[in-house]
Amino acid sequence: MTRNYDQNNIFARILRGEIPNNTVLETNHSLAFHDINPAAPVHVLLIPKGAYVTCDDFATHASADELVDFNRAIARVVELMGLTAGYRALTNAGRDGLQEVPHYHLHILGGRALGPILTKAAPLS
Repeated sequence: MTRNYDQNNIFARILRGEIPNNTVLETNHSLAFHDINPAAPVHVLLIPKGAYVTCDDFATHASADELVDFNRAIARVVELMGLTAGYRALTNAGRDGLQEVPHYHLHILGGRALGPILTKAAPLS
């Protein structure tokens, strides 16, 4: 277990079957499901089944099998959801990254032109 993983976060509960989800894809190491509050016509969350908090935590601590499985799951979700016109893959990490659930997850968004990813930030002082 890494980075003080919270075993009671919503994604851990989904993985244990305590909370239902609308599954898009399930593999040995990953689960993809529709976001319950979509920000685009297609909004799928992809999570590893292991207890990882952020992308860098996953990249550092996941096994080679988990890393390959997760990346191939991205490609499969894009194919299954018909995102041939393009998509955005986004992850939030930590407080400043506005991460809401402390379990690594990748948002795969598409189905329309998504516009700029961020508005221009104020310069650091």
